[in-house]
Amino acid sequence: MDIAATQEDALAKIAAAQDLEVVEGLRVAYLGKQGSVSGLLKTLGGMSPDERQVQGPRIHGLREAVTAALAERKAALEDAALERRLAAETVDLTLPAAEAPRGSIHPVSQVMDELAEIFADLGFAVASGPEIEDDWHNFTALNMPESHPARAMHDTLYFPSTAPDARRMLLRTHTSPVQIRTMLSQGAPLRIIAPGRVYRSDSDATHTPMFHQVEGLVIDKGIHLGHLKWTLETFLKAYFERDDIVLRLRPSYFPFTEPSVEVDTGYSFEGGRRVIGGSGDDPGHAWMELLGSGMVNRHVIAAAGLDPDEWQGFAFGVGVDRLAMLKYGMNDLRAFFDGDVRWLKHYGFSMLDMPTLSGGVGTPA
Repeated sequence: MDIAATQEDALAKIAAAQDLEVVEGLRVAYLGKQGSVSGLLKTLGGMSPDERQVQGPRIHGLREAVTAALAERKAALEDAALERRLAAETVDLTLPAAEAPRGSIHPVSQVMDELAEIFADLGFAVASGPEIEDDWHNFTALNMPESHPARAMHDTLYFPSTAPDARRMLLRTHTSPVQIRTMLSQGAPLRIIAPGRVYRSDSDATHTPMFHQVEGLVIDKGIHLGHLKWTLETFLKAYFERDDIVLRLRPSYFPFTEPSVEVDTGYSFEGGRRVIGGSGDDPGHAWMELLGSGMVNRHVIAAAGLDPDEWQGFAFGVGVDRLAMLKYGMNDLRAFFDGDVRWLKHYGFSMLDMPTLSGGVGTPA
C-alpha cells in the first residue's frame, strides 16, 4: 500500500466531512479495529527488522496525521454547531422574567416571629438556653420533687450517666430552664419570653417527640395575678387578631407556680375548624384549655438567687405548634415535620411578609 497516497486520501475525506456522523465513520474506517491504518500497524509484526525500521515510522506517522485531522475536524464541526445554536437561541429581554422557584417560611418559624413581635411591643426580651440540660435546671430548680412523674424515664429523654456523682443530662422537657438561667445571670427585674424546641417521649396526631414551646416570665416588685391576666389577654388578642378574646382562669397545680391557673379561651366551629373568639358560655361556643400559667413559686425565685420577699412574678407556657394549628387551621401536628413540599407550599409564608403589629402579624403568603 502506498502510505503517502493513503494519507493524502484520508486527510482529504476528513476535511470534506460535513457532520459529526461522517467524521465518526471515517474514524472507524481508518482507526477502528478493522480499519485500514490499524491493519497496516498489524503488519509490522511480520516484517524483518530492517523493513520495520523503514516502514514503522511511516505507518505511525500516518496514524498520527489521521488522528490529528479527525480531532481537528470534530472540534471545528462542534464549534460551528454551537455557533448555530447560540444564534438560534436568542433571549428576548423585553419579556417578563419567569418566576423563579422560591422557598417559604415554615408556620412554626412564622409564629415564632409573630410572638417575638407581639411581646417586644410589651417590653419583653427574647431569651434562649441549651437544649441539652441537666436535671437541676430542668427539674430541681423548678421545685419538682424527685418523685414527680415528669422525671420518669417514659416521659423524659435522658442521656446515659457518665459518672455516679454527675448531674443527669437530658433533652429539656420545657423551656422553663431558660427562666432559671436568666434569673441567675441577669437578676431582677425581668421580662422575657423563651421560645424553642423541647423534647418528650410522646407521639400521636397532636404530640411529637420534638415540639416547640414559648414561655414567658416577669419578675418585679408588686406583681400580682391581674398583671398575668392582662398580659395574656393582650397577647392573644394581638396574635389571633381579634378583640373578642375571652379568657377563663381555672385553679390548677404546677410545681413551679403558686397559685397556678389553667387558661381557657372561648371558641366556636366555623367551616369545620376551631375559631378562637367569644365566650365559651355563649350559644354555639365552648371553652378550650389553651395554656398553663401562675405566680412564680417562692422556691423557684429563691433557687434563682433572688429574695422571694422582695421579688414576685408570673410565668406562662404554651405550645408554639398548637398556636399555629389553631390560627391557621391545621389538624395534624405530624405534618409539621414531614417535609412535604406540597404542605409547605400551602401553609408556608412569603419570606418578604414579615409580621408587624401595624401590618398584621399573620399575613399569609
